Amino acid sequence: MAANMKAVKLRIRSVQNTMQITRAMELVASSKLRKAKERADQCRPYFQELYRTLDTIAAENTEFTSVYAREASSDRWCYVVVAGDRGLAGGYNSNLFKRLELESKGKDCVVLPIGKKAVEYFKRRQVPILTEAFAEVASITVGDCFEMANLVCREFKEGNFGHISLCYTRFLSMLSQQPDFIPALPLLDLTGDNDEKYDKGQIRDLILYEPGSNEVFDAIVPEYLAGLIYGAVCEGAVSELAARRMAMEAATNNAEEMIEKLNLNYNRARQASITQEITEIVAGAEGV
Repeated sequence: MAANMKAVKLRIRSVQNTMQITRAMELVASSKLRKAKERADQCRPYFQELYRTLDTIAAENTEFTSVYAREASSDRWCYVVVAGDRGLAGGYNSNLFKRLELESKGKDCVVLPIGKKAVEYFKRRQVPILTEAFAEVASITVGDCFEMANLVCREFKEGNFGHISLCYTRFLSMLSQQPDFIPALPLLDLTGDNDEKYDKGQIRDLILYEPGSNEVFDAIVPEYLAGLIYGAVCEGAVSELAARRMAMEAATNNAEEMIEKLNLNYNRARQASITQEITEIVAGAEGV
């Protein structure tokens, strides 16, 4: 009986230590969450405005041709995957990888991983990696996003792959984060629907671009892609923090419930031990 009580007491102490860790991680995630959400909200208008500019250039120029808006010359895909650096965030990373597996099934692909978990995942599955220079998502800056955009755009223009897509987790609310998939290049949607959106007979080149509309368009596309990547990094960061806060809150609540049950078991074992001791004393006294 005493051995059983000692085991329960050690178990209670262990769960209490774990609960302190989960509560601390919950508080840290909560403190970082507000700032991360503000950054994600502020970066969205940037690439949305770039997209509208690209649409305008493609629509208002009758002799428009760009390498970024042509039919893909290669069936190979490049996936820019934004994951986390650490675990303990519920299904944040696993849900993202499941969505990517669904999208990339049966395709020849290369990946540009952002985040330590993404690098580990693709190395373990021996998927070709474009570069590991951006393996830590917490240290990604706007300059890094421009560097990534220039890298994938250069590889795209050289024909090493014909499609570029972005896979990240979109923040919906504190309770919901959804893995998202965005086709980035080629920008066929900017030129493919112009016959329906605009009457070619009425289109006039109202804006004069120097040195030319194609050159301006090709210069803006890497800027747009960099903004898209930075927006995905910001969305991923706030989604990871929200998922970790919810996971740690649930873990803390479960630990509290477990401690209550263990305390109940400990008290029952203690009462049984006291009752046994009293019975032995009474029996010894009667024998005397």
